[in-house]
Amino acid sequence: MKAVHYGSNPESQLARALRRLERDVLRMGALVEQSFRLSHQALFAQNLTAAEELPRLDKKIDRFYRQIESDCTAIMTMQAPTAQDLRCLSAFMQLVRDLERIGDYAKDLAEIAIKIFPYPPHTSLAEIAIMSHHAQAMLATSLVALADLDAASGRSIKHLDDAVDNAYDRLYQTLAQQRDVPGVVEPIVLLALAIRCLERMADHATNIGQRVAYIVTGQRS
Repeated sequence: MKAVHYGSNPESQLARALRRLERDVLRMGALVEQSFRLSHQALFAQNLTAAEELPRLDKKIDRFYRQIESDCTAIMTMQAPTAQDLRCLSAFMQLVRDLERIGDYAKDLAEIAIKIFPYPPHTSLAEIAIMSHHAQAMLATSLVALADLDAASGRSIKHLDDAVDNAYDRLYQTLAQQRDVPGVVEPIVLLALAIRCLERMADHATNIGQRVAYIVTGQRS
């Protein structure tokens, strides 16, 4: 973690509290990355053991979310945070909301994996897996940007989002226009839900990158 100077005295109680907060946000981010990986294994490798891990992980993520929000509120009442400190706290509160939502979508993907398990693999599954890899790379990039407090890297994620959006549009058209579907249409519906989850996860990763840039520069994208 790159050093950031909080307040007038970097050794103050306020500075220490902000350091702890940074570490907790990154620990939460690591759990969200893990949940995303497990949901990918569940959906594309039919690993139902991975799917069963998601509810437990999601509870840990939710606990971090509540604790970090509470800590941010408490820090705001401490010894006169500077304008930069308040900017960081505001960004952290929004950023952990994005992380929490990605965790929720990962749990949704695991539930989709369980429901779609009995059906034969769809021809679009390989392309959806590539979309998932892109979204995971965006999340990883956003967390590295946060750890390094790298504004340029944070902003770059918005460009990576184009690949996920394009994949979503292409896959949605493929699924929506599929003809002569034998038997039930449930797997088509489930895959449409899966690509929507992935598209939203990428959007939240983009938000995280933009919030990192705001912490560093004070300017909203």
